[in-house]
Amino acid sequence: MMTSAARIVPRGSDERRPYSLAEIIADAAVHIFGLVVAIAAGSILLAFALLHTAPEAFPALVVYVATLIVVLGVSLAYNMSPSSPVKRYLARLDQAAIFLFIAGSYTPFLAVLGGTPTGIIMMSLVWGASLVGVALKLIVPQRFGRVAILLYLAIGWSGVLVFQSLGQALPATTLWLLLAGGITYSAGIIFHLWEKLRFQNALWHVFVVAGASLHLWAVIDCMVVARL
Repeated sequence: MMTSAARIVPRGSDERRPYSLAEIIADAAVHIFGLVVAIAAGSILLAFALLHTAPEAFPALVVYVATLIVVLGVSLAYNMSPSSPVKRYLARLDQAAIFLFIAGSYTPFLAVLGGTPTGIIMMSLVWGASLVGVALKLIVPQRFGRVAILLYLAIGWSGVLVFQSLGQALPATTLWLLLAGGITYSAGIIFHLWEKLRFQNALWHVFVVAGASLHLWAVIDCMVVARL
């Protein structure tokens, strides 16, 4: 299960080819659309879960929705900021926020496993690895660089290690949505690396928002739809 958003491939600074005004506007539109979906659907998810379907999972869902909104918001701020020391600082936050979002995305699904050894171990590993990633991106981003992509992917797809347990605990539709989201995130990396392609940054974020939307629907399916 691959769960990451906003900017999976890290950069140590804001150095990149200059984008045209049309590219910047398109990228902003993608981010804003993603934020609107995250806030609207996330609010509905939290309300239904708390009042009707999954009150016991509410804390985990708050963590998930919060990290989703944060990662998209920080990515928007970073990508829209002009080149400056502030932008370089936002680059660190942007890349660190991805680790939080990966861990946050796992949290609702691993919460379904409850206090089982599998759930506890996996939750510890995912959050532990993600917090290490956050520390590295904030403290020594220049020494971490693109190697971070391997850690993003490793944490994101680590769900395959507990796929059997998740398969027994989650609805089939949820599992398919998780898989589709992971594939979408991973496929989008091609556009992020294809820096000479016009609108590549906006296209990359289209895949990010699409993957995040699929995983958001997976959470809604698991925590709301399947429990009605």
